[in-house]
Formats: sequence, structure tokens, C-alpha cells
Amino acid sequence: MERPRPGTGRRIGPYTLITRLDSAGGSGAPPVPEHRFIARSADGDRTVLVSAPLDGVDPGRFVVEAQAARYLLGPWAAPVTECSGPSPFPWHARPYLPALPLATALAVYGGPLPEHTVRALGAALAETLAIAHAAGTTHAGVSPAAVLLAGDGPRLTCFGAVRAAGPDGEHRGGLPGLDPGSLAPEQASGGRPRPPGDIYGLGAVLSYASTGHTVPDRDELPASLRPLVTACLSRDPAARPQAVRLLEQLAPSAPAPGPGATVLDSPATAPYLPAGWLPGRLVAAVARQSAVVLAAELPVPAHGNH
Repeated sequence: MERPRPGTGRRIGPYTLITRLDSAGGSGAPPVPEHRFIARSADGDRTVLVSAPLDGVDPGRFVVEAQAARYLLGPWAAPVTECSGPSPFPWHARPYLPALPLATALAVYGGPLPEHTVRALGAALAETLAIAHAAGTTHAGVSPAAVLLAGDGPRLTCFGAVRAAGPDGEHRGGLPGLDPGSLAPEQASGGRPRPPGDIYGLGAVLSYASTGHTVPDRDELPASLRPLVTACLSRDPAARPQAVRLLEQLAPSAPAPGPGATVLDSPATAPYLPAGWLPGRLVAAVARQSAVVLAAELPVPAHGNH
């Protein structure tokens, strides 16, 4: 996370920006499909994670996906709570939760995450996708950049990033913000995003968390995760496992979510996210982020939006 730069007073919508959530980038860092900032309301009462589209992304598609991201898809999704509506400069926001982007977490930890952390992360995301797919929804944005790690569990963001980047029928490979290693082949060629594409993205997340990149050599993957990740990354959508099956493999004691399940039906804790699921070094980094954000002093906001 970049340090705040007091005095800038830049705003998006009604919020004054404190800092970027994501680092400026670098070789090997997965692309992020939107600009993400930690920001605060003018009265200081609300701190949020506010997002705006990348240059070149159609504002209308961005707003459509932002509005659809209000769905409650279990405790490990981060639904949008505010949206600009149609605008030349659209934005959306969700309540701020101290959390590290997955790429930042690997940088702080100094390399790939421990296998028990990767399995817990995968189980939480599989549960989220199982709820979405049972409700007839495709996330269409699962990638390492979409994953935030909080102390109490991961959060899945970037809902609809593939749909926002380019319409069905148009080639999406190479579009800004889309990670080629996380983009299912059928989506890259312009196919309508469907649940098997989410599973491909989940496989890329597990690969990235356990090796540091989304397209590893097969032998780089931990032996116990190798068959599962390889199946998720199959080029044939029909050969990829369903989300419920992945949850069973990653967390055998976790009950499968039923049709229509939402965050209101889910327990506050999960058996696959015990105390200590997140390494202490990352817990400390999350706490530091929270302290920096709480201590940030913002200037009186200027008039006007982004």
C-alpha cells in the first residue's frame, strides 16, 4: 500500500482519497482491472474502498457490473454498497476492511504462501463461487488481483471485470487490467463468461498463491494441490470441476452451501479458516495498514468530483 500524501485532496465521488490500495506495480505483479483507493467521507464518519475504471474501459459496462456486485454471495465476497450510476466518471464503493491484495501479501511474506493458507483461501473462494453459481450468477472477475486477505478471511472483489473490459463476441486477450494467466480461453476469445471460467480463475489464484505466478510448471505446485489446480486450469471448460466439488476437496468438513444461500445464511467462522490461517507477518501488515489509515489527516475537500 502506498503511503498517504497529505494535502492532495483528490476526490472520487463524495470521497477524499487517502491512499492507493495496490502498489504501483512491477515485474510479475498481476494486473488489476480497476483503480482502487482507500478513501474517507467529508465528515470523516465513513472509510471505504472506492474503485474507478481503468482508462479505456466503457463507463456504462463498469456501472452495470458495479450495480450487479451488490449481490450477497457469502461472507467471503465484498459486495458493493454505493455506486455512482451512469456518469462519465463512474465509481463504486464498499466499506473499508483492513486487507492486503494477494500480490502485496506475497511480497510481504517474501514468497509463496504456506500450503495451509492456500487451501483455506481456496476453500473460501470455492464456497463463494458455489453460492454464486447456485444463484445463476457468474463472477467473471476471479484473478489474483481480485483477492484481498483480511485477518478473518479473504474477500473476493472485481465482480464482472471480464464483462466490463469487453463485450461478448469481442476478443478480450490483451485488454488492460485482465490477467492473461487468469482469463479462461473461452473468455479470452470473446465467449460469454460462464461458471467454468470462474473455476479457471480460481485455479490461477491457487497457482499464484502457492508459486508466485499463475502459469507454473506442473512440478512447482505442491503435490497435494497439483491435481486440483491442474483440473481447474484445463483448457476444456467441461473438464473443470464444479465449485462445490472443489470445496469438498479443499475443506472436507465444510458443508456445501445450498441453493439461494447468502451471507445471512453463512456462519461467522468456517472450519477451514481457523485461528492462524494467515501467517503472523501478514497479520502484522494488515494491522499496520489499519493504523496508517486511521492516522491519516485529510485536507478540507475541494469542490467537484474526480
